[in-house]
Amino acid sequence: MKFIVSSSALLKQLQVVNGVISSNTILPILEDFLFDIEKNRLTILASDLETLMKVHLDIEAKESGRVCIPAKILVETLKNLPEQPLTFNVDVNYSIEITSDHGKYKIMGENPDNFPKESNPDNAHSFDISSSALLNTISKTIIAVSNDELRPAMTGVYFELDPKGLTTVATDAHRLVKVRRKDVACSSKDSFVVPKKPLQLLKNVLPDKGDTLKVSYSDKQLFVSHPDIQLVCRLIDARFPDYRVVIPEQNLYRMTVNRTEFQSALRRISVFSNKSTNQVALHISGSELQMTAQDVDFSFEGNERMGCRYDGEDLQIAFNAKFLVDLLNCSDSEDVRLELSSPSRAGILKPLEDEANEELMMLVMPLMLNT
Repeated sequence: MKFIVSSSALLKQLQVVNGVISSNTILPILEDFLFDIEKNRLTILASDLETLMKVHLDIEAKESGRVCIPAKILVETLKNLPEQPLTFNVDVNYSIEITSDHGKYKIMGENPDNFPKESNPDNAHSFDISSSALLNTISKTIIAVSNDELRPAMTGVYFELDPKGLTTVATDAHRLVKVRRKDVACSSKDSFVVPKKPLQLLKNVLPDKGDTLKVSYSDKQLFVSHPDIQLVCRLIDARFPDYRVVIPEQNLYRMTVNRTEFQSALRRISVFSNKSTNQVALHISGSELQMTAQDVDFSFEGNERMGCRYDGEDLQIAFNAKFLVDLLNCSDSEDVRLELSSPSRAGILKPLEDEANEELMMLVMPLMLNT
């Protein structure tokens, strides 16, 4: 089997799927890319048994064939080659010879029959969503995904489907992000939890365009199909907690601030906070917000004041500044509203103006005030 391909084009596609390959693989074959050639089209697959991703590339080839190529050495070789056509020759024993303008390189491949089989979305339910909408949803929810393996359901993003739209939720018990999309038509009510790794891979490779994606799901797997990229992953087999019970319904105090000014102030003040808690206390009174942080161990202390619009009684409440900064990154609105009720109840953060076809709600749990 012989084919010719552009070195830079091949490297670009390999880097898309390379993130699937785990550093601690169970099977040696999982350290390889599967090259599948048919009619001048190369399909590249990578898998870790939980997630499989594939991309496509146009090449010059007179025959079809398949071979597994070790990922690490191939990527490192291509990184150090200038743009040029490369010729791949694969013999019957899966020995691969790569010819460039500068020389020849030999790699020992493996039998493609040992590569994990690709699942098909037979009898799966599906819905359509734009690439930019899914990318936007993943980017906002993934920051709140938990790393606690003892609570597996919270190590992914919860997808809740109904005929009126799509709701995605992620929480680590300290913060929660909920995104509601009204431009997604789902045929029936359903729900599933998608692991963080495949979502992170999609976040890195999905184009921020209006391309339509087909998302299919079965009881155990999720399938995302784009003209250039396909991903299959195993769903988390665990029940997601009822997120609605932690969302306060009576947060009557409302503070509106400029998002970028608030975020910049939090970054400056958090430098003086305790590094284990990142605690910043908010003192809200009238039209003024005062932020205070201190680290008693090192005698650090900082405070700043800024203007705000506030409707409610004077209030002091403390939050993890890093969590607030991360959540503020989720919004593109010029102003944000923080809804509060007491120093011991969760705060609700919302953009003053939602993006088209989207409702964003973020929750952050308070910290105990330093006395």
